[in-house]
Amino acid sequence: GTIFLSCGEMERTDAEGAESAFENEAKPIAKDVETSKMELPVEINGIVYESYSDETQMPFIMDLMSKDLSEPYSIYTYRYFIHGWPGLTFLARSNDYVGAIVCKADESKASRLRGYIAMVAINESHRRRGIATELVRLAVRAMIECGCDEVVLETEVTNKGALALYENLGFIRDKRLFRYYLNGVDALRLKLLLK
Repeated sequence: GTIFLSCGEMERTDAEGAESAFENEAKPIAKDVETSKMELPVEINGIVYESYSDETQMPFIMDLMSKDLSEPYSIYTYRYFIHGWPGLTFLARSNDYVGAIVCKADESKASRLRGYIAMVAINESHRRRGIATELVRLAVRAMIECGCDEVVLETEVTNKGALALYENLGFIRDKRLFRYYLNGVDALRLKLLLK
């Protein structure tokens, strides 16, 4: 059956025939929300997008992230995000898992509900196919459903592909974080205002 996502819980239904809920062209996400519910899993261009379902997916998520992220994370970091906000973790698969996004939502210092994109990775053999765009759209739509006012993330200033992806989706550069990563590279904090 189809899974309808909400911020902290999942509910199964027997709805069938899920059509592509997302468009392939990049445009700002906040202006692209048409429904309050997302039907998952959904197949788009031969890639199935689904929500996190259980601990058996953890090794795939960790493997994808460990190949691409600037810093190593322990199993506890993954569990903090994924177990704390399971409705904000999404995966993409062809035959095997080829992409994942891990997020959270909590209150900011300004008492706003802030979504946070912690990790995104796409298998190198599946890049430049719009998979990261679809995963970010899924995550942001789920954050909107949770009532988030904004979404933030950090990325290396040298990661031109990530910067282009997020800016095409409406994120703006908020601030530069000097020597943010363990490798000494600066980060840019990006923000998407939802309200």
